[in-house]
Amino acid sequence: MNFEKTSNPVFSEGRLRGLTESFAGTGPMTMAGTATKTLLLFALVLLTGSITWKMFGVGNTALVPCMIAGGIGAFIFAIVNCVKPDKSYIFAPLYALCEGLLLGAVSAMYAAQLDGIVLSAVMLTIAVSAVVFVCYRFGILRASNTFVKVITYATIGIAVFYLLSMVLRLFGVNFSLFNLGWVGILIQLVIVGIAALNLVLDFSNVENGIQNGVPAHYEWYYGFGLMVTLVWIYLEILRLLLMLSRRN
Repeated sequence: MNFEKTSNPVFSEGRLRGLTESFAGTGPMTMAGTATKTLLLFALVLLTGSITWKMFGVGNTALVPCMIAGGIGAFIFAIVNCVKPDKSYIFAPLYALCEGLLLGAVSAMYAAQLDGIVLSAVMLTIAVSAVVFVCYRFGILRASNTFVKVITYATIGIAVFYLLSMVLRLFGVNFSLFNLGWVGILIQLVIVGIAALNLVLDFSNVENGIQNGVPAHYEWYYGFGLMVTLVWIYLEILRLLLMLSRRN
């Protein structure tokens, strides 16, 4: 079986090879089924996201505990999904519910700084994802070995950059792309591009899963993986839009 490498830990090669070894009696996964599971997960994100969004608007004191619980829960369930992909039909929805609590509050905070930024970020995320999908379907963007290596290393570099930024803040050093002017904006634009190109790797792995007869039971797992990338794109676009507004 030919599973391609990817920078998304959800779709790591070793993990995907094990998917066909269980639930062999079920039907194979399909593109429509995976898309449906992905949409259902986003519906759950919107459900809980609307809760913390409204809480922020009325200044509810329970907002911060909900954010913390959502963030911790999303982190834990993301790890469990990666470790137990056969249980994604349980843990992927739980991840989505927790992620929604966090995203709703984060989105409300951005909205408080710039009116209309959330709707713009959502529309741009949809547009960017659609463009990448079309380019992938028509062969303009393909997950070649070189492409995979470049995007994987770039993604790791971004993760290290964010980690170092967090460590510096702990020592009182406020390093942020917001402080770098147009240079920071260009860097953030590159980050958005890399996040978007990760979708090419995800689409390729979904396609490989279908071709290799991965059981339909794992459509939740693939949907979860796609959602992780889409949420990342959305958050990076939010940051980019706010940076642009401050320069204007």
